[in-house]
Amino acid sequence: MEIGYHLLHSKNSQDEDRENQVDQVKRKLINETCNGISDRTKVLNLHNKADWENSDKSAPYLNSLVNSVKKNTKRYISPTPDRILDAPDFRNDFYLNLIDWSSQNNLAVALEQDLFLWNAGSGEISQLFSMGEQNSDYICSTSWQPSKGNILAVGNSKNTVELWDANTQTCLRQMKSQKSRIGSLSWNNFILTSGSRSGEIHHHDVRVAQHHVGTLKMHGQEVCGLKWSNNGRHLASGGNDNLALVWDANYSVETSQPLHIFREHTAAVKALAWCPWQNNLLATGGGSSDGHIKLWNVSSGSLIQSIDSMSQISCLLWSKYYKELISSHGYSTNQLTIWRYPDMTPVSDLIGHHSRVLMMAMSPDGEMVVSVGADETLRLWRCFAVDEKLKKSKDSSIVKNQSSTTLSRCIR
Repeated sequence: MEIGYHLLHSKNSQDEDRENQVDQVKRKLINETCNGISDRTKVLNLHNKADWENSDKSAPYLNSLVNSVKKNTKRYISPTPDRILDAPDFRNDFYLNLIDWSSQNNLAVALEQDLFLWNAGSGEISQLFSMGEQNSDYICSTSWQPSKGNILAVGNSKNTVELWDANTQTCLRQMKSQKSRIGSLSWNNFILTSGSRSGEIHHHDVRVAQHHVGTLKMHGQEVCGLKWSNNGRHLASGGNDNLALVWDANYSVETSQPLHIFREHTAAVKALAWCPWQNNLLATGGGSSDGHIKLWNVSSGSLIQSIDSMSQISCLLWSKYYKELISSHGYSTNQLTIWRYPDMTPVSDLIGHHSRVLMMAMSPDGEMVVSVGADETLRLWRCFAVDEKLKKSKDSSIVKNQSSTTLSRCIR
């Protein structure tokens, strides 16, 4: 009994000491962030950002750190990016979709006429192709085939969609049916859907020679957002006409009408995101004169919630492991904001871009988000990091239904 009492008492004392140490660290951090940090170099070294020390550009990161402390999040979200990559000549066009992250951990980045691949594992950079410096045309959209991470679809200002094999660095085919530039792309198995400046949405069956198998007509202006739902039953589209539409998976009917027409936005709708754990939940985001994130039930067509972010929304992504949503913004703070679902309260602001954020993409493991801005930089944020036990538990609950047929053999 005495031994047991001694061990229990010792354990409780250790726990109390540990809690006191944590409280002291918290109080010190709050005091430093509120009253000024005497040794800023230490904070920068902690995040491996020695090149930013003594720079006035580091102030937004410290403000973000203060916000993180005030919001008392249950997990630590670093207010600074893990890495910053240069993206010279990145096109400052809100309506284009110029980056995407593949299941093979390759990030595709379009810089005017050139398409580059960055391997997040090795850090290797390679150029997939170039349209030529003397060419006035440019790349408008990129999208990796989800199940086969080596097939990349690229839309351009020549009104053409090209399919590239990243492993062999060869163009597999070119598909032309649109009448204007192709600013958005989305895959649904072997169906590739493209949206153009004309407002038309085309379905392409990449397995057959006559690839154009369907047309959707409802948008009056450029289609700047396209997203197939995770189960492949619905397609969401957003346009510069301020409309967000939901379509069914009927590829062949040219005169088909959308299932739902959402007219509540007052600016262009580029940001579209389907919830990974609730197939009928769609998030949409409006442009500069709107700034609202809206959540929709596509089964009933009803608006669930609307949140005013007070700034332009360029992209939305749902977390794979947390019930959270991240949004990227333009003027005036050019930040990324993580929102907690379903109450949609802000969890953390990620500040670093010096100009508006144009797009985001998520890593295949769901832990990192890359953002690209008009400041011609790519910033990688580890904002959804999880422990291995939670990760394995979540992964085991996801049923993967993938065909064993090699997609690249079907492309003609």
